[in-house]
Amino acid sequence: MKTNSVHFHTTSVNGINIFYREAGLLGAPVILLLHGYPTSSHMFRNLIPMLAAHYHVIAPDLPGFGYSDMPDRKQFIYSFDNLTKTMQGFIDKLELKRFALYVFDYGAPTGYRLAIANPEKITGIISQNGNAYKEGLSEGWSEIRKYWQNPTQENREALRKFTALKITRWQYEEGVDDKSLIAPETYTLDQHFLDRPGNVEIQLDLLSDYRNNVDLYPTFHTYFKVHQPRLLAVWGNKDPYFLPQGAQAYKRDIPGAEVKFYNTGHFALETHLKEIGADILAFMEALPK
Repeated sequence: MKTNSVHFHTTSVNGINIFYREAGLLGAPVILLLHGYPTSSHMFRNLIPMLAAHYHVIAPDLPGFGYSDMPDRKQFIYSFDNLTKTMQGFIDKLELKRFALYVFDYGAPTGYRLAIANPEKITGIISQNGNAYKEGLSEGWSEIRKYWQNPTQENREALRKFTALKITRWQYEEGVDDKSLIAPETYTLDQHFLDRPGNVEIQLDLLSDYRNNVDLYPTFHTYFKVHQPRLLAVWGNKDPYFLPQGAQAYKRDIPGAEVKFYNTGHFALETHLKEIGADILAFMEALPK
């Protein structure tokens, strides 16, 4: 039995140590939280206690992120297929039979692969700026698209700036009216992990592989249409990378999807925790147990 106190664990999955945060009562409905770039489960530090009063909450760090292992690129191919394979091993290791899935940014293409492979496990989906539609991709992807279309070393080097502190901080602050709400430890901790030797190349590998997520969008849409999962999209409407159109597009495949916008940017939990937390709790209350 656990409480809404957060516990910090590490477990080995396919030889990779995966760090995760856990809180709530064992036996309560499970919520699996999947973070995105350039952050880690740290992004959920304030949300977890809110949810843990009613649910069993689990938030892992993806390989190469946060406190999980960062295998060498020669031993581990950094692709979204491989991130998913590791997370599949994680849910198998923890014997998670049923859970709601919270996806953000990179967590979306990872989580949707999991959902396709485990439709019977998914009770519902919460997408917080987790894109699955081409119309959700902003002009902020233009240089990345250029690299997809012409993967030269020069175009790869042009993406290196996305891993610099200036851009890391900008991702937190862009679209936020009151920037004093952004805790400095957010972008500082993210940058600490980005600055580890070898991590920038890992991130460039994942930016390159993201094109395969876009190619998989129709497969994601088929899953949505066939299984009609209960879905709540909670979206910062000033996200510089994932546009509001991407949130609205979920209703095309899941007519009953709920879509809620907040006047903020990419990291919406940093500024609208109480509102998003309340909306998630209301959504979770109606899900099958």
